[in-house]
Amino acid sequence: MFHHQQSIAINDLLPSVVLVGNPNVGKSVIFRHLTGKYVTVSNYPGTTVEISDGIGKFGGEKYRIIDTPGINSLIPESEDERVTRNILLSRPDIYIVQVGDSKNLQRTLILTFQLLELGLPLVLVLNMADEAKERGIQINVAAISTKLQIPVVETVAITAEGINDLKSTISNLKYNQSTQPIRGNSKFTVNYGEKIESALKKIQLLLPPTVQNKRGIAIMLLSGDDTILENNPSIICLTEAQQVELQTIIHEMQESFTRPLSIIITEKQSSVAEELVNQVAKFVKLKRTAIREALNRLTLHPFWGTGIGIMILYLMYQFVGKLAAGVGVDFLHNTVFNKYLNPFISQVVYHNIPSSFIQRLLVGEYGLVTMALTYAFAIIFPIVTAFFIFFGFLEDSGYLPRLAVMSQRILRRIGLHGKAVLPLVLGLGCGTMAVLTTRILDTKKERLLAIILLGLAIPCSAQLGVILAMLSALSWQAMLVWLSSILVSLLIVGAVAEKFIPGKRSNFLIELPPLRLPQFKNIFLKTGTRILWYIKEAVPLFILGTLILFFLDTIQVLRWFEQLTSPIVVGFLELPKKVTQIFFIGFLRRDYGAAGLLIMAQQGLLSNRQIVVSAVAITLFIPCIAQVFVTIKEQGIKWGMIIFCSVILYAIIFSGLLNSILKSIGF
Repeated sequence: MFHHQQSIAINDLLPSVVLVGNPNVGKSVIFRHLTGKYVTVSNYPGTTVEISDGIGKFGGEKYRIIDTPGINSLIPESEDERVTRNILLSRPDIYIVQVGDSKNLQRTLILTFQLLELGLPLVLVLNMADEAKERGIQINVAAISTKLQIPVVETVAITAEGINDLKSTISNLKYNQSTQPIRGNSKFTVNYGEKIESALKKIQLLLPPTVQNKRGIAIMLLSGDDTILENNPSIICLTEAQQVELQTIIHEMQESFTRPLSIIITEKQSSVAEELVNQVAKFVKLKRTAIREALNRLTLHPFWGTGIGIMILYLMYQFVGKLAAGVGVDFLHNTVFNKYLNPFISQVVYHNIPSSFIQRLLVGEYGLVTMALTYAFAIIFPIVTAFFIFFGFLEDSGYLPRLAVMSQRILRRIGLHGKAVLPLVLGLGCGTMAVLTTRILDTKKERLLAIILLGLAIPCSAQLGVILAMLSALSWQAMLVWLSSILVSLLIVGAVAEKFIPGKRSNFLIELPPLRLPQFKNIFLKTGTRILWYIKEAVPLFILGTLILFFLDTIQVLRWFEQLTSPIVVGFLELPKKVTQIFFIGFLRRDYGAAGLLIMAQQGLLSNRQIVVSAVAITLFIPCIAQVFVTIKEQGIKWGMIIFCSVILYAIIFSGLLNSILKSIGF
């Protein structure tokens, strides 16, 4: 995910409105309408990874609007759900606005029931009302409001239909703001049966008097939520004796059922939701648009859907990897920066700054202008802009979830699921941006695994183009050896890492929105927001990395490092000593390293075997410095260094073994 993040420390004295909802229901669009700011809109679950907030002005008052990650339940199975749950429990002075999908009323109501158990003021927003009507779903909004005893508003967020009604509804929530905490007026509850209700009462008696959400917390505890106590110690403070008694109640209750309590509770919520849907909604059979229905079927067909997916990914590669990384980068890098901008700035620096140290810092080999800004704006910028545009089309069209479904069968073999297809394919354009897009994956385990595979076996478009040019000039056998080595590495490392990385994979549950024509306004706004985010988040990393390289070069550490690694390159991989320098250059920029190998091959300095081994090694070798820094930023210094060292070790060992095999068969 991409996001527009603002500090959560915005005026805590204002009434707070927290937006909550399932993934992919248009919650972030509602947030934009309420605050006047734009947060990325996505058809893809989990887009709003971090919390965003802002100030809403309507009804003559100001409100603090907080946008939370999309969740499926208050019983957390992911980091996103845990964050949202904790926000709701830690702030007893809030109004909740639940954004739901009108097309999936039953799923929406299950979460509504859980939110009502917290006893906080709640407004239910049934979004995508237009799509529900297109499917023949007629909802009696007044009936839902009466039965749940809460305000219910229908909206079409994309066109702002119903937004004014929502603002008026929030303004009319005139609960007693002078007495904290504020409480909701709804008396609606789900009855879970005599046994469970009795256990819930016992648990509520154990909770401290200061706890305001006792029934909701009791349900979470009885459902087996192990994180609620440790994540909210200041709210739910139990003595050791109380904790023992709590576990006894839960254990005895579980012993009286043959199935997990969490399943029993969820099924009861689901059955009550189904009963309510049958009372307040009608389903009218409508004639379907033949073209749209045909496209819906084709995109999910085992054969045709795979072909469409491959075509979409190929178009993405051509648009991002060829047009942007080729034409766009060539124009900005070679013409704008290298031909005009950098020479002009260098001349200004040399004529006006006498210090050679400052000159090298600004326009030297590792200069802030000649390397950091050139890299960030001449090379990465056109690639990420093209990707943001293409990604926006896929989001607004509703195709992304379908691509994930079609990729699920393949990616699960390496410990991932269908959502990971986007970062892995994007890695063929730019590994740095691909690492950032791993935020769309649900668990830390999946994000780490995807980042490892991106760093190891996914060459960026610039590097890939040079390697293919070098190998195609050799033979098809050389190309086959290289490709097989990369695919084998992908499978081996994916399978092994999946076993050793702690954590678990998330369940592959995904909502399939209808296919629709993308709206250019949405794509334009999203692309602009994401570009600003890139400048704010990623560009400083290029500057930091360049500064580190500059100082390492100044104190001769880089030269020492080349000498240190030379025995491995020459002795174990049996490559010329000059390749050591090329590998290091490849760390600075992947395509520069590959280009260095191409030049050596053209000059006859590498044998056929050495060409193949060096091509495999530089592909598997550590990614560029920008990708390393982004990895550290995303996963922390510990995991960044583990990935960094593991990739180097694997690349050396695999390439050395490959060299021995090729040598033994006389390649």
